Amino acid sequence: MSDTITADLVDLDLSADTKEAAARALAERMAAQGRVTDLEGFLADVAAREAQMPTGLDGGIGIPHCRSAHVTEPTLAFGRSAAGIDFGAPDGPADLVFLIAAPAGADDAHLTLLSALARRLMNTGFTDALRAATDAAHAAALIRGEETAPGGPEAASGDTGADEGEADSEDTAPDDSVAAPAAASAGAATGPTDGDRPFRIVAVTSCPTGIAHTYMAAESLENAGREAGVEIVVETQGSAGFTRLDPALIAAADGVILAHDVPVRDKRRFAGKPTVDTGVKAAVNRPAALITEVRAKAARGETTEAAPASTPVERAGADDEGYGTRLRRWLMSGVSYMVPFVAAGGLLIALGFAIGGYEINEAPSVMDHFVWTQADSWGALLFQIGGVAFGFLVPVLAGYIAYGMADRPGLVPGFVGGAISLTINAGFLGGLAAGLIAGGVVLAIQQVNIPAALRGIMPVVVIPLISSAVVGFLMFVVIGKPIAEAQKGMTDWLAGLTGANAVLLGALLGLMMCFDLGGPVNKVAYTFATAGIAVADPGDSAMKVMAAVMAAGMVPPLAMALAATVRGRLFNRAERENGKAAWVLGASFISEGAIPFAAADPLRVIPASMAGGAVTGALSMASGATLRAPHGGIFVVPLIGNPLLYLVAIAAGVGVTTALVIVLKGLRGTTDPAGPATGEDTAPAPAAGGAGTSKETVAAQP
Repeated sequence: MSDTITADLVDLDLSADTKEAAARALAERMAAQGRVTDLEGFLADVAAREAQMPTGLDGGIGIPHCRSAHVTEPTLAFGRSAAGIDFGAPDGPADLVFLIAAPAGADDAHLTLLSALARRLMNTGFTDALRAATDAAHAAALIRGEETAPGGPEAASGDTGADEGEADSEDTAPDDSVAAPAAASAGAATGPTDGDRPFRIVAVTSCPTGIAHTYMAAESLENAGREAGVEIVVETQGSAGFTRLDPALIAAADGVILAHDVPVRDKRRFAGKPTVDTGVKAAVNRPAALITEVRAKAARGETTEAAPASTPVERAGADDEGYGTRLRRWLMSGVSYMVPFVAAGGLLIALGFAIGGYEINEAPSVMDHFVWTQADSWGALLFQIGGVAFGFLVPVLAGYIAYGMADRPGLVPGFVGGAISLTINAGFLGGLAAGLIAGGVVLAIQQVNIPAALRGIMPVVVIPLISSAVVGFLMFVVIGKPIAEAQKGMTDWLAGLTGANAVLLGALLGLMMCFDLGGPVNKVAYTFATAGIAVADPGDSAMKVMAAVMAAGMVPPLAMALAATVRGRLFNRAERENGKAAWVLGASFISEGAIPFAAADPLRVIPASMAGGAVTGALSMASGATLRAPHGGIFVVPLIGNPLLYLVAIAAGVGVTTALVIVLKGLRGTTDPAGPATGEDTAPAPAAGGAGTSKETVAAQP
């Protein structure tokens, strides 16, 4: 930390009487050293961060901090106030003020050093030494860890394990992002755990900037854990990156503490555990109370709902970090953000046709002609709003594929590449390619060693500029035209499907929709269908494909609901309750409504669902049913071409799946109507509407 704070950045007689004046006084020292390029701009960023959450901490500490494009290198300034300054701490004014400034693109090494300081602030020996410091050079040396406080080396250097983690992880994400377990003392109370082992807690801490509170909360929880005799492992989701907790640690944990002011990344990992969910300052100020609270919840058996949208197929490779798994995750990131645009835009367009007729796509702009009392005007309004929403599909797909690869820096080149794909008529295929290229380009740029003076402008100027230029060049000049030709070929092939070929395509799409019930294969089929109708004037074949896909996707939950109703003795009580919700989910085209059944008995439910889905898809294509809306289930039947035959196709598939499930489960035997009969079945069933289940409940039945 030798280049982060110097004696010139220390004020042992800070005379400011407000937090704004204190920040200005310390920021002026940074500006005088050339570490802040725009004083007013930097102070505005500090004020914006302060507005999100007060930065005062118990013990007389204030830590105003922010990430700013006006900072040239990570910098720390320290001020000591005799009168105290109100930073919003519960116990009163702060006499120790640390202003932490990080560039918008700060590198991991410097941010790790700042996180080490945040941990040391939780050590009373360290803060007492700062209060007793007599000159600026001595105070700066204490903060850098170069001098030892009277209380011993730990007090000054902050020997909390963070520094050791940094030394062991020079080439990787910092090890202190997953702190070492707080060892339980001999004979400590263990709570409701097996044998003599202590109560085990996993925790996540995060704050808006990921610099100070994140690591202070972690240190506070670890110290409280040692005092309480519990094992606690903390994942710090800070600016320096983070290492995910080992799944085995999460599985073995008796409770979870989530102390955060920004969304916890991959929160579903902790589903099904006794959980305390609170703000990050609660972990800093009252960690012992949080530990007591989570232990009490565990004793009462209070747990969160099972993780949503987890399918048997997805679980098979969930822990595999190979390229194929990462590629699937990137693509699903784009698709998941695109689907709401598809649903909203498609339904608005379909309603526009229903109200204004099929010539509504030729209506003039409602800005030029809109009559409040005419249905045609309202139909045109809905159609044009839906068209605008559809215009975002490919950019959103590309942007969030790049986001899944490279986080926020990937958004700009991803959206630019997606927009170019629309411009050159490369469609969804172009969007897929643009998203992958954008993410790859950003990752490549981030590997370049950048001078410290440029790091502050990297995320806001350099990365967006270079990556957008590279992606634009590749899309316009190199790969855009071949992709556009491929997209046109696929569209022409789809338009030419007739007779047996169309029926076979319907059966194939039905199989895909029911294979993993909302998983990657299901999403591929759905995306293929929506790609066909996401144009101003979709062809008849494209609308037939959309109808077949939606019909097949409704089959599994409706069939499970029917089977649980007519042969309830084959299902346990929880499954029968899930069946009630599955009626609504299936009717709404939410295939995930069948996941609780598939998770408990995949070898019977999934094949039966696929058979029914194939029948429905084939019959829908054969009947010539068409659909302009990409979602809605039975609620958009009035918008369907040949609605009667469409409903017959759905009923046929539901009947096939129901019959197969009843027969296959009947061969196994009867389940106790009063509840589960075996240890395997007694695992808590997922909520009917949750469309998911935990890993512990998915073992295939014999």
